[in-house]
Amino acid sequence: MRGAKSNTRQGTGQGFVAGGNETAQALWYVGPGRAEIREDRLPPLAPGAVRVRALHGAVSRGTEALVAAGRVPESEYQRMRAPCMGGAFPFPVKYGYATVGRVEAGPADLQGRTVFTLHPHQTLFDMPADAVVPLPDGVPAERAILSANMETALNATWDAGPGPYTRIAIVGAGVVGALVGLLYGRMEVPDVTLVDIDASRLELAQKFWLRFATPDTARGDCDLVVHTSASAGGLKTALDLAGDEATVLELSWYGAGDVAVPLGGAFHSRRLKLISSQVGKVAPSHRSTYSHRQRLETAIGLLTDARVDALIAPAIAFKDLPKRLPKILAPGSGILCQRIDYP
Repeated sequence: MRGAKSNTRQGTGQGFVAGGNETAQALWYVGPGRAEIREDRLPPLAPGAVRVRALHGAVSRGTEALVAAGRVPESEYQRMRAPCMGGAFPFPVKYGYATVGRVEAGPADLQGRTVFTLHPHQTLFDMPADAVVPLPDGVPAERAILSANMETALNATWDAGPGPYTRIAIVGAGVVGALVGLLYGRMEVPDVTLVDIDASRLELAQKFWLRFATPDTARGDCDLVVHTSASAGGLKTALDLAGDEATVLELSWYGAGDVAVPLGGAFHSRRLKLISSQVGKVAPSHRSTYSHRQRLETAIGLLTDARVDALIAPAIAFKDLPKRLPKILAPGSGILCQRIDYP
């Protein structure tokens, strides 16, 4: 059911909903492998807020698979809270952070604008006006669902440092891994290779103008290796591909799982650096010049590159999410970024 049309009145550039009788539908994870759509009633729109009608969204397969399975470790319950998350870990929880919508009410300069914001999967919702980012020209709404992923990839390149790099391997050709490869390709690094156990990802690498290899065929002696596969085997591959005094940047999040880290062999003799990257904070190298919003705006601007459309799976309807999620989140589904279309 779609919510009623917003009833707004104009004052000093701020629209307010009279009443608060609008309803919205939101996806909730309610148990291991189970999700349902629940109805929420929205309060009157607060001053300084916007009301957004969702157009498109994306399922973050890696993180949401852990959430759906109840595998968020208790120690991370607070740090893993997404903006505007509902409920509490492990269940029930309203989770997600990739929504593109149109502003229906709020400050006059935002009304009617198409925006990206970090909000769970929901048809209609309120956000602080400064928490939505209008899309720039050249970034279609359907593509902007990748904004959070691009922000993660951008922050990773900042965490890795400026180089110079001659040979880079990205282990794990998922959404974030592919976007990291795309960014380094745009920086004209001579040799950027996507490495994945799934040989069919060759086609994706070609669309991104990158090299491709399986773990058995990948070239070693890399200056930088970025690991995104969230697997022990992938981490071992990443360490094996690193050259002397190289950096291995860990972008995976393993949830409540324990992962063996092979630090024997030549790890110490090659003086490797294993460091983490996480998007919750702006990389130290850019923290004095970029706010979180500025970083997100920069990431959205990078989505003018139409090659990223290759990451987006054909859309499914929001109402079908509960029954489709098990397949979307299943290992080996082949889905990279699942697009959601709202009514």
